[in-house]
Amino acid sequence: MIMENKHLKENRIVEMRALDEENQMVLEGYAVVFDSPATHWGYTEIIDRNAFDGADMKDICMKYNHLDSYPVMARTRGGSLQFEIDDYGMKIKANLPNTSSNRDIYELVKSGVLDKMSFAFTVSEEEYDYDTDTRRITRFDKIFDVSVVDTPFYDDTSIVARSKDSFLEERNTKKAQEVEFNKKKLNLLLSL
Repeated sequence: MIMENKHLKENRIVEMRALDEENQMVLEGYAVVFDSPATHWGYTEIIDRNAFDGADMKDICMKYNHLDSYPVMARTRGGSLQFEIDDYGMKIKANLPNTSSNRDIYELVKSGVLDKMSFAFTVSEEEYDYDTDTRRITRFDKIFDVSVVDTPFYDDTSIVARSKDSFLEERNTKKAQEVEFNKKKLNLLLSL
């Protein structure tokens, strides 16, 4: 059964991680995971991988626990929040402005105290299987925010915090691999 529901704003929890990119506070992770059943309050919810098609995602804010009373952490409109819909879900990357509230959240994510995300949305289309009490969201109407949260809806997600040292080590390893690849490519070209 396909149902239409455009006016009920909802929130869901997923994953993220903290990165310190050259003294910047960067959070990244998945605010949405596709085809990952979550069961709470007597029913199961699944987000279809095509649910974002046609959704209004013009101005998404990053918040803490979806609270309007807490300062906005990042925003797509200003470019501090970026997102990508890939095969796994909705991946976000937030470059947090240097505020006291953002430093607090960043440190809590980095230390693993906060390790989940959520998102606020309205639904335009869904399917509901009454035999199994399973709701499948097939189309979002609007995405309002992504949030760092205390308690997740989707229990199978996690967040990883990386230190600046591990980020720099990974970056240097990738650069070294790229240099080695380019050397091999040049040697092949010269041998022709």
